[in-house]
Amino acid sequence: MNPTHLLAVVDVVAVLVLAMAVYYPRHRRADLVTAFIAVNMGVLAVTIVLSSSAATVGLGLGLFGVLSIIRLRSDELGQHEIAYYFAALAIGLIGGLGTGDVALSISLMAGLVGVLAVADSRLLHSTGLRQVVVLDAAITDEETLVERLEMLLDARVTRVTPVRVDLVNDTTTVEVHYAASPRPTMPRAERHAAPALTR
Repeated sequence: MNPTHLLAVVDVVAVLVLAMAVYYPRHRRADLVTAFIAVNMGVLAVTIVLSSSAATVGLGLGLFGVLSIIRLRSDELGQHEIAYYFAALAIGLIGGLGTGDVALSISLMAGLVGVLAVADSRLLHSTGLRQVVVLDAAITDEETLVERLEMLLDARVTRVTPVRVDLVNDTTTVEVHYAASPRPTMPRAERHAAPALTR
């Protein structure tokens, strides 16, 4: 089989595994699965055309740079979703341009999928969860804030960053980083007595 055709087939398999076997089961966003596959196929097609013409590799890398900084303003993307976009672009470029060594190109594609699968796994993120929480009380003392968050999230808080303390409306907006492992269990009566929280 022609190396270009072989790499194109491997690229299709790699992006399908990345989008449908790695990303979708974890994040359940079908719209981004479509976007990852479409971006990859588009980059693959363009780079194959570039590599078969008089265009230089520099032009291909310039295309990669332009595509990688595109921001879709219709929807806010998380850092993990940007990583998937980047991987889809990289796999498309490798599949289209190749490295002169088919085995190396295939290894690079497989490596990208494998690394992202591990980096986005619960093995890593179970100890590094993050969310923005709005408390129905104005709290300026960090120790009190950590105690309240650990009680409400039932988790061990590793870092808190107050975003806004509203003394007029009596609310506190805080960015909290926490581990999924629960903190020591507290009596049920005390937990029910704790103030409510909105997110």
